[in-house]
Amino acid sequence: MWGQLRIDAQYRNRFEVRDGYRQLTSDGVTPAVFISQRTRLSVHYVNDGLKVTFTPQDVRVWGDEQLASSTGVYGDVASLELFEAFVEVRTGSAAWLSIGRQPLVYDNQRILAARNWNQNGLAYDAMVLKWQSNSWKVHVGTSWNSTGENISDNYYPSDRIKSLSFLWLQHAVSEGWQMSFSHVASGVSRSDTDNHLYFRQITGLYSTWGKENWQAKGNLYYQFGKNRTGTNVSALLLDAEVTYRIAQLVPGVGLSYLSGNSQTGNEQKTDHLFDVLYGARHRFFGGMDYYRNFITQTQQGGLVDYHFVINGKLTAKTRLTNTFHYFRLARTNPGTPTHKNLGCENDLVIKHQLTEWGVLEGGYLFYCPSQSIKTLQGISNGRFSQFFYLQLTITPTLFQNQQSNI
Repeated sequence: MWGQLRIDAQYRNRFEVRDGYRQLTSDGVTPAVFISQRTRLSVHYVNDGLKVTFTPQDVRVWGDEQLASSTGVYGDVASLELFEAFVEVRTGSAAWLSIGRQPLVYDNQRILAARNWNQNGLAYDAMVLKWQSNSWKVHVGTSWNSTGENISDNYYPSDRIKSLSFLWLQHAVSEGWQMSFSHVASGVSRSDTDNHLYFRQITGLYSTWGKENWQAKGNLYYQFGKNRTGTNVSALLLDAEVTYRIAQLVPGVGLSYLSGNSQTGNEQKTDHLFDVLYGARHRFFGGMDYYRNFITQTQQGGLVDYHFVINGKLTAKTRLTNTFHYFRLARTNPGTPTHKNLGCENDLVIKHQLTEWGVLEGGYLFYCPSQSIKTLQGISNGRFSQFFYLQLTITPTLFQNQQSNI
C-alpha cells in the first residue's frame, strides 16, 4: 500500500482603498483604507483508496482583534475556523465518494462557486459521488443543514440553505469542445419555526469551444420552483463570450442577461428575477460589486451587462486584463427608474508572477454612473467612484513525501 502526504500553506493579504466600492460615493464621505489577511494550512493525504483534506484558516483585518491594549493588539476571541475537512473514498474503479466540508466549484462558477474574492471563501457540508470515464464526468451531491442535534423538528433559519442537491454532467464532445449539464435544487424553510421547505430549481447548460485563435464560452440556465415567499418562479440567466487571439493580445466581447420583474408586490403572480444562488459575484457583473443582491440593488429589475475585455501578456511573468462594462436594467417596474441605463464600469487588473509560489496582483476600478443607478442607490450629490487594491498571494508547498509503501 502506498501513501503520499503533502502540506501546503496560503498567505494572502489585500490592501484596499474603497472610494465608491459596492456603493457610489458622495460628497463628505471619506474613503475606507484597510488591509485584510487570509492564512491557511492544508494537509493532504492520498493513497490508492483514500484522499483526506484538512484546511484550517484564519481571516482577519489588521487591527480588528478584540483583545487589545493602548500599545497594540495581541489576540482575538475567535478568528481560527475550519475551511475544509473532507475525505474521498474509492467506491469503484472509476468512482469516489467525497464526504465533509468541501468547496463545490463547477464550470465557470455561475451557480456553484468558491467565492475566492471573499477572504473567507465558501465551503459546504456535503456528500458528493464522483464518477469519471474517458469523455464523461458525473457528480451527484447533496447537503442537509441543521442548527444542532435536535430531538424533534427540523427548523432552520429561513435566510440560509436548509437543503442543497445537485447533478452535474460534463462531456468532451470533440477536440476543443466541451459541454456540461447542471441541475441544482435549493431548499429553504418557509419560516424559522416551520418544517416546510420551498425549493428553487436551476437547470441548464454550459459550453466551451476553441479552435486555433478563437475561443467561445457560454451558459443558459432556467430557474423554476418557489422563491422564499412561496411565489412561483420562472427566470433566465444567459452568458456568452467570444475572444480572438492576436499575437500577445486576446480581445473579446460578451453579454450577460439576468431576467427581472416588470411587476412587483400584489400585482406579481410569477417571480421572473433570477437568483444566482451560490454562484460567484465578484467575477461577474463588475469588480466594483454593485450587483450582488438583485432584489435590493436593481429593485428586482434584473440586469444586462455588455462587456468588452482585453487580456494581454506584458512580459513573461506579467499579465494585464481590462474589462469595460455597460449595464442596463433587464426590466423596469414600479420600484425602478423608467430609464434602463445604469452606467459604465472599467476594471483594470495586473498580475505579476513573482515566483512559482507567489503572485502580486493590483487593480484599479471606477464607475461612471447614470441617473438611474443614482436613484436606485439614493445618491444625489455623488462624486467620482473608484476602487484600488493590491494583493499578495503566497502558496508554498511546505512538505511533500514521495509515493512509497507504508
